[in-house]
Amino acid sequence: MRFAKRLDAVPPYLFAELERKIAEKRREGVDVISLGIGDPDLPTPRAVVDALAEGAADPHTHQYPTNHGSDEFREAAAGFYRERFSVALDAASEVVPALGGKEAVGHIAFALLDPGDVCLSPDPGYPPYTSGPVFAGAQVHYLPLMAENGFLPDLESIPSEVLARANLLFLDYPNNPTGAVVEEGYFARAVELARVNDLVVVHDNAYSELCFDGYRAPSFLETPGAKEVGVEIFSLSKGWNMTGWRSGLVAGNAEVVERYRQLKTNLDSGMFEAVQRATVVALTEAREFPREMSAVYERRRDLVAEALAAVGLHVEPPKATPYFWVPVPEGHTSASFSELVLEQAGVVVSPGPAYGPSGEGFFRISLTVPDERLEEAVQRIESSLQSVIIQA
Repeated sequence: MRFAKRLDAVPPYLFAELERKIAEKRREGVDVISLGIGDPDLPTPRAVVDALAEGAADPHTHQYPTNHGSDEFREAAAGFYRERFSVALDAASEVVPALGGKEAVGHIAFALLDPGDVCLSPDPGYPPYTSGPVFAGAQVHYLPLMAENGFLPDLESIPSEVLARANLLFLDYPNNPTGAVVEEGYFARAVELARVNDLVVVHDNAYSELCFDGYRAPSFLETPGAKEVGVEIFSLSKGWNMTGWRSGLVAGNAEVVERYRQLKTNLDSGMFEAVQRATVVALTEAREFPREMSAVYERRRDLVAEALAAVGLHVEPPKATPYFWVPVPEGHTSASFSELVLEQAGVVVSPGPAYGPSGEGFFRISLTVPDERLEEAVQRIESSLQSVIIQA
């Protein structure tokens, strides 16, 4: 058989590889605790589940949905943006459903990039920021996220010849995998860069509702001029514990929203109407649920921060996201340390380079496991690795 070469242009998807390693260890009889995958362990809000059940029982939802999304879905999204971010969206033209953030990231690359174009992608970053452009035949220009820059891309350092060929800039704050938050004025600089260079900014807003210590993350669309140059992908996966539901939206520039919708009419048949109805409930009746999840993750964050400090790994606790981005101990690579943690403690963490070349020297910990398993994981790390790490 002969297969398309585009699949060989990207490495195996990070989380598929982590799942393989976990399954292998469990077959060996190891009680593995995975802190590698950001999949919430707690259930979706009851009101959202009830709305899905009621919707699925309604025969009117059993036919093809519209790719535009229902009026109720788009109006609920616009209402959420208005009340949460003080952003005015035209529900008729500036909002469209997405089958989760991952789908939106991948497909919007096809809507914006031709072969030979350049995509500006954060490094380290969510893997589809790279795979989506590569599958579209475009080239990826990495924007390194360095600790000394607050894990923000240095927009001023992008070469002019790269900007001349670029048509898409991905950003995501609060950031995965680093947990960094955007500094005031940064989005304004991104808007100006896009305006001057005829770029489209796509801000992947998956974590704005999971914040700690009183921090409230902004939307890119709050920035003056943002809708003129870009869109925001908003996902309900993490804030409402809806990873399996594949519920999200693309909002902002009407032309980009429409071109994305046109692409999807040729690739999928829209979001199941019952899921749209449940999403409406999430964005209205269950709007405050992410605050409850933020309290859970803040407690877990503090637990992990103490455990990391106990073994000599000091890291600034994140203000948002359920992730820690941790430097590896001296003498280790990301891969060697991740392997050490798995072999010595039976705990899986994500090696930094899985998110891009600049991830070398770091690993990511996810807080999306039950409290008792998280406590056991950090205890294992402390007892198994304390002498190894401190001596290193």
